[in-house]
Amino acid sequence: MEKLIEEFSIGLFFWQTIIFVILIFLLKKFAWSPILKAVNDREQGIKDALDSAEAAKKEMQSLQADNEKIMKEARAERDSLLKEARDLKNSMISQAKDEAKSEAQKIIESANEAILNEKNAAVSDIKKQVASLSIEIAEKLLKEKLSDDNKQMKIVEDLIKDVKLK
Repeated sequence: MEKLIEEFSIGLFFWQTIIFVILIFLLKKFAWSPILKAVNDREQGIKDALDSAEAAKKEMQSLQADNEKIMKEARAERDSLLKEARDLKNSMISQAKDEAKSEAQKIIESANEAILNEKNAAVSDIKKQVASLSIEIAEKLLKEKLSDDNKQMKIVEDLIKDVKLK
């Protein structure tokens, strides 16, 4: 019986080994391949997702760098436009001041010319009035002096003497 048990044990071991090998073969063919394929697909999906995330991170860094560059250019252009506007404003103010000075100089010259013309006209008018008054005074004096015949003769004789002397 012991021998029978021993044979049965050896036979049982043999058949268990064969069943185990068949089971491993079946598992390898039908179970391990799909499981390993699923695990490999999952691993590849994770790698692809990590690569995509890395690429997205690099693209974000690139976009941030481009954004900074664009912002710097925009600031530089803004500063340039502001400087140009300030220069234009200063130029316009300077030009307006120059034009105002020129216009003021023209007005002053025109006023001086008008004053000179008025002065000359006033002097001329005063000369005319003085001449007119002088003639009136001379007329009155001559009338008074010439009213007497002796005085008239005396004046004529004096004039004749003056004419001969010259």
